[in-house]
Amino acid sequence: MFEPPFKLIVWIGSALKDLKALPRPVQRAVGVALYAAQLGETPPDSKVLKGFGGSGVLELIEDHRGDTYRAVYTVRFAAKIYVLHVFQKKSKRGIATPQKDMELIRVRLKWAEELNSATTKDN
Repeated sequence: MFEPPFKLIVWIGSALKDLKALPRPVQRAVGVALYAAQLGETPPDSKVLKGFGGSGVLELIEDHRGDTYRAVYTVRFAAKIYVLHVFQKKSKRGIATPQKDMELIRVRLKWAEELNSATTKDN
């Protein structure tokens, strides 16, 4: 039986630790969505994160008991998915991602690009 290509997940910075600190149902939902992304699918609850030029950076939004949680990842690279940031959205004003979190995502995306570039050269 043919298995579909399976992308590796690379956790940037504290993203994995941050995910493990969230409520179990949120962890499960994010895990299922990332598994779909590994298989090359676009999870139904994902959307493009604005401000990153195109559809390469996506966010998952999970609500649980009145709180909102987000996981941001990139599919810009052929063989890997880089999870850039996982956090609880604290702001009650609007749906926009707070500027502090956007800056962290930018820094970690640059880090992912460097990591991907280094591992691509090694192969």
